[in-house]
Amino acid sequence: MRPINSLVERFIPSALVFVIALTVIVAVLALLLTDSGPIDVVRSWGDGLAGLLAFMTQMALVLLLGHILANTTPVHRLLVRLGGVPRTALQAYIFVFTVAAVACLITWGLGLVVGGLLAKEVAFQLRAKGVPVHFPLLVAAGYSGFVVWHMGYSGSGPLTAATEGSFLAEQLGRTISLADTTFSAWNITAAIATIVVVGLALALVAPRRGVPVFVLEVDAREKQVAQESVVTPADRLDASRILTLIVGLALVAYLVIHFVEGGTLTLDIVNWSFLALIFLLVRNPFELIRLTKDAASNVGDILLQFPLYAGILGMMVGSGLIGVFSDFFVNVSTPATFGVMALLAAGLVNFFVPSGGGQFAVQGPIMLDAAERLGVDPSVAIMAVSYGDQWTNMIQPFWALPLLAIAGLKMRDILGYTTITFLAAGLVFIATMFIVGAG
Repeated sequence: MRPINSLVERFIPSALVFVIALTVIVAVLALLLTDSGPIDVVRSWGDGLAGLLAFMTQMALVLLLGHILANTTPVHRLLVRLGGVPRTALQAYIFVFTVAAVACLITWGLGLVVGGLLAKEVAFQLRAKGVPVHFPLLVAAGYSGFVVWHMGYSGSGPLTAATEGSFLAEQLGRTISLADTTFSAWNITAAIATIVVVGLALALVAPRRGVPVFVLEVDAREKQVAQESVVTPADRLDASRILTLIVGLALVAYLVIHFVEGGTLTLDIVNWSFLALIFLLVRNPFELIRLTKDAASNVGDILLQFPLYAGILGMMVGSGLIGVFSDFFVNVSTPATFGVMALLAAGLVNFFVPSGGGQFAVQGPIMLDAAERLGVDPSVAIMAVSYGDQWTNMIQPFWALPLLAIAGLKMRDILGYTTITFLAAGLVFIATMFIVGAG
């Protein structure tokens, strides 16, 4: 895997550089392949910059709330208890991957943080038991859980298509129920199959007994923060459990009313459900403020990049370039092969647009247009792009960075193992798209 490691470290720039480069490429293509002139392209780009502000906020909240939730005291205690479950190194690798995958199916922001925190907790507890465990593989297993995130509760593509007034719903002229995407029988089956196949693959590449391993020699677990001092009446309010409990219960009441009255699952509802959990789990406003400050640094990339993604979408729509790309996919695909072609294209695009939400802004409208012209169910297009996005995250370093920072490793330490995840998951994803397309 060394050639892949070298390529990643030497030639893959930051996600911000990617989106700037993609902006220039799309502008040039709009000039070359459509009738738009320079002024038209710049105008459509500028007009589009504000086009995804609501979506940008929703995506930022998914990451922010997931990070906060993973670091609440009850979740931390749960991770400590879970850290004691594995008894052998092989159990540890499979267990960390499975827990991280389940957490990512709940919300990807939670899963990314849980993968790193649990890897360190398991490494510490096994070291105390005298069991050597290869820490880079443990961290890679935690990150590998991210390979199923877009199949779950916080999948941005399916949720956007299910959200009234979203840019995907406006293009389709209707919303697409999550029963046809995230909660379809074939997607649930594919998610379970992916977890099983990747778990087996990680077990096969795990170091065997007697092979030297990299053991974490220090206690790298998160340290508990000291309680804030309560001196003034204002401090007593900030230390009050009642205030956060009131908000949490109010959010739960709203969610119950929403679903009882026939409301559906949308990006906003997903975020409010996690916000309700956070307000119910934190001890007081003091703790919530601290957790929010710690999580906020992870949101900056999304806030900065999404206006540029929106500008790209504006150029593609305004110039007619979206139709050119759609024509290409209609010409190279059939209804039976469209899902696989869209999956492979999404996997490639994910190298340049590593944000799942950003990728749907750029690629979603193209694939939905092509699917409509081929007579393919739009849910297939949505899930094909979702699968492609989560698939190549295993060899694209952008989303690994928060977890690597938690674990204190570099991308080259885990990339060989996550490449195995990439290959194993790819078999399941491609097979799923073939079966769905043939059906």
